Amino acid sequence: MFKSLDHIAIVVQQTDEALLFYRDRLGLPVVIDEVLESAGVRLTHLDLGNVHLQLVQPISSDHPLHKYIEQHGERLHHLCFKVDNVEETLNRLPENQLAAMDQPPHPGPLGRKAAFLNPESTRGVIWEITGES
Repeated sequence: MFKSLDHIAIVVQQTDEALLFYRDRLGLPVVIDEVLESAGVRLTHLDLGNVHLQLVQPISSDHPLHKYIEQHGERLHHLCFKVDNVEETLNRLPENQLAAMDQPPHPGPLGRKAAFLNPESTRGVIWEITGES
């Protein structure tokens, strides 16, 4: 069902400030930097070799991730796995005693589809799935 790890996501207050560390100090090259207005986030992907590090910045003050950052600070937020088809995978989750957190899928970077799994079904870890369809 899950093909491979697509990215590891870290929530940040300000992407440009975070890039001073991840890009400038650690030398990780930026691969993607885009704002998803419909999701209210700026997503910046850095190349870790075989997987991306995704910086997630909420772009509006009322976005739920602002409260998350206030409570927990900048930190690891979720793991994202590639799948062949997001909608088909969402439909197959119950077979594996997994549950979706959001349906239908939401827009992801580069025009992909994505969806989060309910952390109650993933041992408390936030998982996301992404794919071309």
